[in-house]
Amino acid sequence: MKRTVIKDKENYHELDNVLAKYKGKEGVLIKALQEAQEIYGYLSRDVLVHIAYELEVPLSEIYSVVSFYSLFKTEPSGKCHVEVCSGTACYVKGLKNILDYFEDELSLKPGEMTKDRKFSLSTVNCVGACSAAPVIKIGDELFGDITNQSLKQILEKHGHE
Repeated sequence: MKRTVIKDKENYHELDNVLAKYKGKEGVLIKALQEAQEIYGYLSRDVLVHIAYELEVPLSEIYSVVSFYSLFKTEPSGKCHVEVCSGTACYVKGLKNILDYFEDELSLKPGEMTKDRKFSLSTVNCVGACSAAPVIKIGDELFGDITNQSLKQILEKHGHE
């Protein structure tokens, strides 16, 4: 496999330090990917190719892992990334209202990021909090029983004026 040069050289040495501690070890791919994502905020193709090269793991295996686990992002996201649960309970209890709110207030649809890069939005499969539907997730924090008013307060807390 050909070595790739990562375009974002600012954190290049930090990534190489992470990969050096995992090189030659079994069962470390997910942890290495998590740490790489912490460095860059997402896993670009260049980063994935570099990880494959350094850890001597087929790129197809890396893509398989990244596409399977929802915690990995392959596209940049806003400073505040909001995940809206699209499971059945959330769908029935107000998913459309939440998505309409984002579109009306932030001109934001799933898969997009605001121009100021403050917010990005995605939908995710059931997050397992059906009793609190509808639910959103920001980072590791879940917010349930979402209404337009509670969503407004949550977004203000995360930097929306």
